[in-house]
Amino acid sequence: MASSARGKNEPPPPVIVKKVVMAAEAGHHGGAWKVAYADFVTAMMAFFLLLWLLGATEENQRKGIADYFTPTLVKMREESAGSDGMLGGSSITDVDNYPNRAGQTGTRSLTIPRDTTGGIKEGASRKKTIDLMKDRLEKKLSESQRLLRLTRQVRLVDTTQGIRIDLVDDADFSMFQLGTTVLTTDAAHLVDAVAEAVAPEAGGLTIRGHTDALPWKSGAGNNWALSAGRAEATRQALMRNGLPVSRFRRIEGVADRELLVRNDPEDPRNRRISILMMD
Repeated sequence: MASSARGKNEPPPPVIVKKVVMAAEAGHHGGAWKVAYADFVTAMMAFFLLLWLLGATEENQRKGIADYFTPTLVKMREESAGSDGMLGGSSITDVDNYPNRAGQTGTRSLTIPRDTTGGIKEGASRKKTIDLMKDRLEKKLSESQRLLRLTRQVRLVDTTQGIRIDLVDDADFSMFQLGTTVLTTDAAHLVDAVAEAVAPEAGGLTIRGHTDALPWKSGAGNNWALSAGRAEATRQALMRNGLPVSRFRRIEGVADRELLVRNDPEDPRNRRISILMMD
């Protein structure tokens, strides 16, 4: 035997242990590729979701989605277009404050981008409806000089929900007698003209009352009830002028929570009636 061949005092051979250390990056080249692949899959999912939305929605729905993610544009549209010129401003060729073409002008109080496109209820079609309503208002209000000056109190605004008609107070005109829901004589004629303008159209109507922020005497009343009451009074006046009850969807009173002149809550222009004709 081998052990017999060695001397009794000869030490045994050393035992050699080989330790193999596996690098952390070994095996499928580490885990970094998984993160990159997950990002790629997420991006592709978002891309195909976008393609699906484009194919499954109509023009006005896509427009509403876009406006949801650009609330500033919605705010500018609702407070800009229609605020100048005949039916609401100082000049029919004043520049609007849309974030598109600087110096854009038009021949109407409501300016629509020249490259507007859209479906049957969008773009040029809605602009045509606005122009027809505007012509009807002008024709009715031009019957006398007293009524003609009321055109400055009317604003037509193209919104994502439909066409909105704002009847706005100022320092020289009031829709209602102070602190009441009683229409003034001039306001009654103005509502009559609005009824003729919207009668040929088919859209449902929502009426919203707004007040300024002037405080009431203690116990005398509140702006919530006043704004809702004025919206209802306007609805009844429109029905007396021929609009059927089936046209009305709802009335709303928002008091002074949606100011037109935000830096001056007591400005008389914050008192207004908004009539939204929905698509």
